[in-house]
This record gives sequence, structure tokens and C-alpha cells, in this order.
Amino acid sequence: MNDNHDNYKDVYSRSMSDPETFWAEAATEIDWITPFDRVLDDTRLPFYRWFSGGTLNTCYNAVDRHVENGHGDRTAIIYDSPVTGIKARLSYRDLQQATALFAGILSEQGVTKGDRVLIYMPMIPEAAIAMLACARIGAIHSVVFGGFAAKELATRIDDARPKLVVSASCGIEVNKIIAYKPLLDEAINLAAHKPEKTVIYQRPQATASMTKGRDIDWLEAAKTASPVDCVPVAATDPLYILYTSGTTGVPKGVVRDNGGHAVALNWSMKNIYNVEPGEVFWSASDVGWVVGHSYIVYGPLLAGCTTVIYEGKPVGTPDPGAFWRVISEHGVRVMFTAPTAFRAIKREDPDGDYLKPHDLGHFKALFLAGERCDPDTLSWAEEKLGVPVIDHWWQTETGWAIAANPLGIEQLPVKPGSPTVAVPGYDVRILREDGSEEQSGEIGLIMIKLPLPPGCLPTLWQNDERFVDSYLSRVEGYYLTGDAGFKDEDGYLWIMSRIDDIINVAGHRLSTGAMEEVLAAHEDVAECAVIGVADPLKGELPLGLVVLKAGAQKQGEELKGELVQMVRDRIGPVASFKLVVVVQRLPKTRSGKILRGTMKNIADGKEIRIPATIDDPAILKEIRAALQDIGYASPS
Repeated sequence: MNDNHDNYKDVYSRSMSDPETFWAEAATEIDWITPFDRVLDDTRLPFYRWFSGGTLNTCYNAVDRHVENGHGDRTAIIYDSPVTGIKARLSYRDLQQATALFAGILSEQGVTKGDRVLIYMPMIPEAAIAMLACARIGAIHSVVFGGFAAKELATRIDDARPKLVVSASCGIEVNKIIAYKPLLDEAINLAAHKPEKTVIYQRPQATASMTKGRDIDWLEAAKTASPVDCVPVAATDPLYILYTSGTTGVPKGVVRDNGGHAVALNWSMKNIYNVEPGEVFWSASDVGWVVGHSYIVYGPLLAGCTTVIYEGKPVGTPDPGAFWRVISEHGVRVMFTAPTAFRAIKREDPDGDYLKPHDLGHFKALFLAGERCDPDTLSWAEEKLGVPVIDHWWQTETGWAIAANPLGIEQLPVKPGSPTVAVPGYDVRILREDGSEEQSGEIGLIMIKLPLPPGCLPTLWQNDERFVDSYLSRVEGYYLTGDAGFKDEDGYLWIMSRIDDIINVAGHRLSTGAMEEVLAAHEDVAECAVIGVADPLKGELPLGLVVLKAGAQKQGEELKGELVQMVRDRIGPVASFKLVVVVQRLPKTRSGKILRGTMKNIADGKEIRIPATIDDPAILKEIRAALQDIGYASPS
């Protein structure tokens, strides 16, 4: 379905008034093995399912059908790795052969439809090949970002219970090699569930030691493996599990189904991003995050585009012109990245000098998401690039944009600070706690009226109860986004803050509760709180406030160094945890609840209203003074 002959209001109205016809039309762009008998299945509320009765194969739709339709020579993947100096191109035919062969390796190890495969990989084409190979045989993949520590990896192994783990010998961070295999070995040792096998891709930069009988060398296995074909999978069967932070510190396994996911992502490529088959689309993210799943691997390939897998950084590999080189060299038409990346480039090259040598004449648009884009960064990018810069908003749970400027339908005026309007399919409302709607301009809970459109999570992995408790219980008939904000008089959405204690560090949602658990484990820490404080580069940074035990053995910089290292070891460098303040006590309500929100406002220099339930208001002065000592909290 191509809606670019319509205007946004007409398309959105059709998606609201007759969603079944709207999405049945979109589904004609996907190849089905068995037609679905129901577009929207509401027989088990509140669990809606899309395209029930239908069968398809996501890998076939992303790879094989393009070869069969005469596009086998079209480039599917451009691999660009400034950290290794390697560049490569895989055609759709190359990708089909590599995927079928790796699916054969998985099959030979006994992996079948419904089995889980955990993928712990760097940004190399083999990561996408492993994901697609799982989809090819109906296995459910769960990708874990390579920056996560062994303990976090073990938690995910125990929840997903994978039959097999796919990994590589190492990842590369700028000029530092990070050995993955020791982390994987430790995670398997820590986990109660023991995967039967691991398949390891040995990179030239590091050789992993192998455990006889368990570990399989990818390249060696490929020499004797036989390729396998795509198998039919129910539209409602899981394609993948992707873990996102939970407020309890226990990650939530977001489930993505096959049918709705393929339909929604394929539709989004043209209607939101305005990308045509054969054009180069670059999402500068990581396969470990939802953006990597949706818009490095599945979305571009479903739409027959060329996708870029970039193993590098926006600055430092080698300089702030890295992104401009990739766009120029590979003919990128549309790019998607986090505002953090552009803040880093702007900080290093405010005048855009590194942009000048590169021809970006073919570049059409820049999309930003991951955290709210500040107006300064947005206007800087607009000025330097001379193309639309689109801030859009979505979540791991939804898998694709909730709000965006839908360039393929109609380019709407940009309002800096707003992700523009609700995407067709999403009935976004601003509600009060009692479920009534807020007036225009008034901040409330941002919620989505059920059913969610195709592509969104149908539940959490083997935990329907937690799915309902986490997302559907706040107001009956609505999905809780966890964000607060408002709609203006033009229907534009404004996302203002999280309503829980998940913080957003450079586009990565992380649980402060999980960090608090780590800090609390230190022998000298009596109690602690972690808050997200505003940071001009990363959006937010975690800041730990700790109260020491009487007679604590370690204090000062030695203690802080140990706490920082503990978080790094147990959660990973992705947390960017570097700020620790020792305080005498923490502000609490009379019932003992720590006032994290109040401390965050103090740290960010905002005006605070002293809560009526606080047990001792004088504590807030102490907190302010402690935060001022490290450069936070404006004088009061």
C-alpha cells in the first residue's frame, strides 16, 4: 500500500475508522504462504492478535522474494567498519546463500521451530545473517547487546532458555578489542539454564578459546553444512524476544510476532521514511537494540532497500566527519540515528568543517529517535545538512514509530521539540489518572487506545500477567507508554518525561533500580538512590547518591571508583555510570519512600515543590549542597 497520493489527515482517519481494511491493504505488500482468516483477532481480550490464521516466513519476505523477483544482484547490505578498515557489500543473492547456510548449521545442531537462539554479536554482517537464519527456520532469536556484562547476559539466558547461543570472538570499541567469549563463558557459568551449544564466529582481531563438545566454529561448520529453505510460520508465532529494562531491575522480554511485524515495518519504510526499493537506508544504531532489529535488519530488507551495517562511532573513528563520509561514499538517501550522536558531532565540530569535503547532494532526510531531540541540536543539523530533520518517537515495545512526521505521506511543518503527530494506526490520547482526557496543552499520561497496531508487542515472553500489569492496568482499554506529555492545538505530541524510574542514556533505556541493586551490594553502602540527571551529550546520565555505613572502611575516591567499577562489571559500560555522591541521608516520605524525583529536579536546577509527605525538609538543603560540589544543582 502506498499512501503518498493522500494527505496525512485522510490516511490517519482511515486507519482509525476502519483499521481492519487499512491493515489488510498493507498486508497485500507481504508474501503469504497461507492467507489469514482474521485481520484483527479479539477473541482473547486484552490480547489482540493480527492476521491470525495466516502463515508466512519473515526471512523469505526480507531476502528470498527479492531474489526470485529478479533483484538478486541488488546490494542488500553494505558493511563499513572504520575500526577494522574493512568494507564489503552483500547482494540479496549473497545474503540468501549465507542465511540459508547458517540456517543449515542451526538445524544440524537440533534447532527447530519455536526454539530460542540467543545472539551476542558485534556490528558485523554475521549478526544480521544469524537473525535472518533463525527467522528462516522459525526459531525465536533474542539479541543481547555486546556491551552488556556477564550477569545481565545470564539473566537473559535464564529467561529465554535458548537451545543455542551465537557469538563472536570479539567486538571493537574505537581502538579497543573487547573479548566476548570470556563474558559468554562467565554468563553460562552463572546461568541456571545451560545452552546445549554455542556457535562462535572467529574474527581476525581475536581468537576465542573453545570448549570441546559445546563450542562450534562458525566458519568450520559452514564448510560441511547444507543450506535449508524457509519454513511456514504462523503470523502470530514469535519472531524474536528483545529484553528491555523493567522498573524492578528484572528485564522484560518483549515479544514480536511475525505477521504484524512484517506488515508494519514494510509499510513504515515508504510511508514514514519515504524510502523506495533499491535506495540506501542507514540506521546508525546497533543490532542489540530495537532500532537495529527494525531498521538495520528487518525494515530495509523487507522493503527491498540497501541497509548499512556500520561498525564505528559518530566521532573518533577517525573524526567528526565519519557520518558524512558514510553518507557520501555509499549514497545514503535517508539516515536514522540518536540525537546523542549529533550532539557529539556538534560538540567536536560546531562549524561543520568536517562536512565540507563530502558531497551529500543525494541525501534526503535525517530521522532522530531514542530520546527527545533538543531544539538546538535539531536546528544545527537542519542548518548544516539542508534537509528535513525529523524527531520521531517510539519504544522497544512498539517496534516502530508511534509519532513521526510521515514524509512518505505528507511532509508536515516541523515544531522543534515535538515528534510531530501520531502515526496512522496509533490512537494516542493524553489522559488523567482517572482515565478522562486532558485538555489541549495540559500534561498527562501518554496512552494508546487499544488495539495497538500491527508490529507492537502482543505480550511479554511467557508472562501475560506482567504484560497486563505493566502496560494495560493503569486505565482499562489503554496501553501505558510510561511517558508524560501533551498534545497542542494542532494535534502535535510533546513528550516531556518518563513517569517511572527508567532513565534514557544516549537512547538506551536503563533501570535505575538495577543500578541501585549493584551499589547496595557494596559492603560500605547503607542505602542508595540512582537518579537520571540532564546531560547535554547523552540526554541523561545516572547519578548515584550513597549513604555509608557507620565505620565504613572505604571512603572518598577509592569508594567511588569501586562503585563505578561494580556497575560497569554488572550492567556494562552502556550505563555510563561515573557520578557518585556520598550524602549523610536521603530525603524520604514518612512512609519511607525515597524522593528520587525531587532530587532529580534539584540536580537539574529546577524549581522544586517540597512534598507534603517529606519527613525532614532540611535534608533537601544537604542534597543540594552535595550536588553543587560536583557541578549540579544551580545555587538557591
